Amino acid sequence: MYKLIAKLIINVAALFVVDYIIPGFEFADYQSLVIGAIVIGVVNTFIRPILQIVALPISILTLGIFAFLVNVSLLWVVALIVPGFTIDSFVTAMVASISLTLVTMFLNKLTKD
Repeated sequence: MYKLIAKLIINVAALFVVDYIIPGFEFADYQSLVIGAIVIGVVNTFIRPILQIVALPISILTLGIFAFLVNVSLLWVVALIVPGFTIDSFVTAMVASISLTLVTMFLNKLTKD
């Protein structure tokens, strides 16, 4: 239970940082930020692995670019689902996806013992 709460806090913090640094990637309030973190966590846990496996042949042919586009598309879909979470353009979603990955990796490294 502790690890789940810690991951949620890391995801919220990462989304907060990306919201601050990427124009066009915005949350209306803290409630939508937390809900967005929860939905992104659920999507990354259950839906993304299935899509990555299905898209594996295309990802191999495109040297991983298609896998990146799957991640960006999932982030875009989460923005459409969560009220108060907006992404202005697909390019913004691409930059935000890269930034979110980097910030999350950094925060995960900070919390490791």
